[in-house]
Amino acid sequence: MKKNIKLSIVLIFSFVLIFGCGNSENNKTQDKKDTLEKKELVVDTVVPNSDYVMIETEFGNMKVKLYDETPKHKANFLKLANKGFFDGLLFHRVIKDFMIQGGDPDSKNAAPNVMLGNGGPGYQIDAEFNDSLFHKKGVIAAAREGDQVNPLRKSSGSQFYIVQGKKYTDKQLDYMEEQSSLNDYILKHPEIKEQFAELQRAEDVDGLNKLIVDIKKKKDFTINKIPDFKRKAYKEIGGTPFLDNAYTVFGEVVEGMDVIDKIASVKTGQADRPVEDVKMKIKVIED
Repeated sequence: MKKNIKLSIVLIFSFVLIFGCGNSENNKTQDKKDTLEKKELVVDTVVPNSDYVMIETEFGNMKVKLYDETPKHKANFLKLANKGFFDGLLFHRVIKDFMIQGGDPDSKNAAPNVMLGNGGPGYQIDAEFNDSLFHKKGVIAAAREGDQVNPLRKSSGSQFYIVQGKKYTDKQLDYMEEQSSLNDYILKHPEIKEQFAELQRAEDVDGLNKLIVDIKKKKDFTINKIPDFKRKAYKEIGGTPFLDNAYTVFGEVVEGMDVIDKIASVKTGQADRPVEDVKMKIKVIED
């Protein structure tokens, strides 16, 4: 199944995916691989004792610290890196001001214009959400299938993305808080969700706007506030706040942040694949 960050963020006024890294053509491939990555992670008994890996590219190297707070993802990434799993793979999907994605084993020696993003090691990893770990610029997080086929939000066994994102103003973050809260409320109330869907199908903008106003007036509607420490980071460092608590963040770049910007700026073609291959090699930095 497609592993191109199936980001199931829904725009309140359009109810569409805003950045599922797959596209309509890619989504058609999902039924063809409906058994891929359904197994659970079985971590090798011997895992390198390290907190760091080095991601080497032609644009420079990125030193990544893996978080102890996400032990399953950390152990898995170290295991794969130690085996050389990532060596020669591509950053197969790059979106400026968003993220750079890689880890698909099918990308190794892939021919030009081949659609990538379906591959993996054959298992998923349980989500390890932690409110202190969020999508500031430079974090590494696990791609996954969308919520419709993956309600527990389990991670791909190998595909990951590194956040570039952008800086936000307080006004933008306030708006994002409201939209996120409206989205959560609609999803938790099936009758409202169906009403919203019907209005959307009818392209009834006035009806949609009235429904949103009515929701805001409900006594049980509350705004999901972005904590101050996250707000500060998104204003000063940047990132992708709309991904928080939806994808497991399991590490961050501590050296080589400029490499993210360089890769994110490359020319891309179909499905956001770089026109010129951007290969990676990942090695464990032994303690």
